[in-house]
Amino acid sequence: MAQTAAQEDVVEISYREAVREAIRDALKRDQRVFLMGEDVGRYGGCYAVSKGLLAEFGPDRIRDTPLSESGFTGAGVGAAMAGMRPIVELMTVNFSLLALDQILNSAATIRHMSGNQFGVPLVIRMATGAGRQLAAQHSHSLEGWYAHIPGIKVLAPATLEDARGMLWTALEDPDPVLIFENVMLYNMTGRLAANAESVDIARAAVRRPGQDISLITYGGSLWKTLEAASTLATENIDAEVIDLRSLRPLDDATIIASVNKTRRAVIVDEGWRSGSLAAEIGMRIVEQAFWELDAPVGRVCSEEVPIPYPRHLEQAAIPDVAKIAAAAKAALGRA
Repeated sequence: MAQTAAQEDVVEISYREAVREAIRDALKRDQRVFLMGEDVGRYGGCYAVSKGLLAEFGPDRIRDTPLSESGFTGAGVGAAMAGMRPIVELMTVNFSLLALDQILNSAATIRHMSGNQFGVPLVIRMATGAGRQLAAQHSHSLEGWYAHIPGIKVLAPATLEDARGMLWTALEDPDPVLIFENVMLYNMTGRLAANAESVDIARAAVRRPGQDISLITYGGSLWKTLEAASTLATENIDAEVIDLRSLRPLDDATIIASVNKTRRAVIVDEGWRSGSLAAEIGMRIVEQAFWELDAPVGRVCSEEVPIPYPRHLEQAAIPDVAKIAAAAKAALGRA
């Protein structure tokens, strides 16, 4: 009987379903919460995340919008200022550029410019990353751009627990929070506690402890990095894997503690190398732990090209297990 009860406490779920359950839970908890975006209602969302929510909660809570990212993101900013708790879904990160003025010049600045009289408790969700042959205009990884902006938080849930638990914590934040969901994770399945709750959004997580090198990553690259760590283990290389989870603010303490232990680091970032989030993390390591390093900090990023459409070229352009393992071995002088 005890085993049966334990089995009932865990459900098999996809990343997509975990995000949906997070939205459903938020809608039930707080009448101020509503979801808005293109095709989130009758169509069920571009990635089927909101499928079924319109029938359950109605058109006042699940709002289909016109194809105007600037318009409905601005409406979300206004609704948040007026006391609501909107969740704005931007179909993919490239479309967020059409709303960049609302995010950068309004949402991120209003608390500062109003002398703390107004906040914008807004959550913006968007798909990011490459791997589905969506070609150059729909395969961006621009979360590093947004991590550059003061006044907002930037999250990258890579696990089922974070996909399920980050949203409610973000909705409780008094300031804007952007959540980047990697497109390659939506179909990922696994086991999740049926009563999974909100999670801390301010701390990185050590997903695999190790002694020889720190592999620092986030989002869709986490699983490639863990696979690379398993490959390295067959060559007696004990890699520690850090999942950043929050890209702004960065959890310097966890990063530096890991580097102080392993004395080597490689950062895996699906963004382009020039001006990348990986560059920022590498510089922080140099500033705070330079004398602990036994090798230069390495980076594995996407190639400096628009992401190609042909599958073999797309895969060649983004980080993969072989590139991550090679960078780790190079840092250890075993290339």
